[in-house]
Amino acid sequence: MPDRVLVPWEENLSAVPEGFDGAVFDGRGEPGDLSDVVFYVMPYGRDQRVDLLSRMPRMRVCQLLTAGYETAVPHLPDGVVLCNARGLHDASTAEHALALILADRRDLPRWSADQRAQTWNPHYTRSLAGSRVLIVGHGSIGRALESRLAPNECDIVKVARTARPGQGVHGIGDLHALLPEADVVVLLTPLSEETRGLVGEKELGLMRDGALVVNVARGPVLDTAALLKQEGRIRAALDVTDPEPLPQDHPLWTAPNVFVTPHVAGGSDTFYPRARRFIDEQLRRWGNGAPLENVVLDG
Repeated sequence: MPDRVLVPWEENLSAVPEGFDGAVFDGRGEPGDLSDVVFYVMPYGRDQRVDLLSRMPRMRVCQLLTAGYETAVPHLPDGVVLCNARGLHDASTAEHALALILADRRDLPRWSADQRAQTWNPHYTRSLAGSRVLIVGHGSIGRALESRLAPNECDIVKVARTARPGQGVHGIGDLHALLPEADVVVLLTPLSEETRGLVGEKELGLMRDGALVVNVARGPVLDTAALLKQEGRIRAALDVTDPEPLPQDHPLWTAPNVFVTPHVAGGSDTFYPRARRFIDEQLRRWGNGAPLENVVLDG
């Protein structure tokens, strides 16, 4: 029996290299015997099945459709090349982050509630123009967000793990000095032991009253308990939470000045065609013995 390539969409079967069987698994149901899988493209979103990785002893390549890869690593067999989806979510996530910022600055959640209540109660709101926006995690998504923020007449301050003075990027060591002057803080860092709890009680305490923290990174980058202790002093727009999914009756649902979306930033219509093209190209590269893109673990 030929070795097998497992992809999430039928459109990708045409790119399976000659000499390999191709099969579709979208993350739902039971895939059966996986012992012959050598290239696995993990389904995206809530249908991810990291538990299946340990059932693929012959796997050579695991391709994720997320930029984050921390949940897959503990389940990988030895010697597997792991690739992530860096770049595929840039536009979608940056759009969503900008939407969350604008929704907060212009009080759209309140207007939505007033519409449902058929209440006409105008008031003046905050504005993105004239605000200082701190991007914490200035990678590819951070750059995509910066380009979308630029026309909005706001002051953009960039922070990365390592300072890049020539590009106007601060190092993470400057975070505490920068927080008191920020109106909006956007979290875009990957989750690691260094970034877990990166914004906690001390950091939130440094932020000015009414400042907004936007988390489109990973839930644990922002300390949930510390945010709840702010009791609305710090505003929050969260596409990711800790815990996640957010349980029914969790205090974040009803916390003052907190707006939650259910981890959907990266999954817009923009993502899927880009992801399918990327998978096709990865399979062609692999079949031709060319270097793969976005390698994060080299076996």
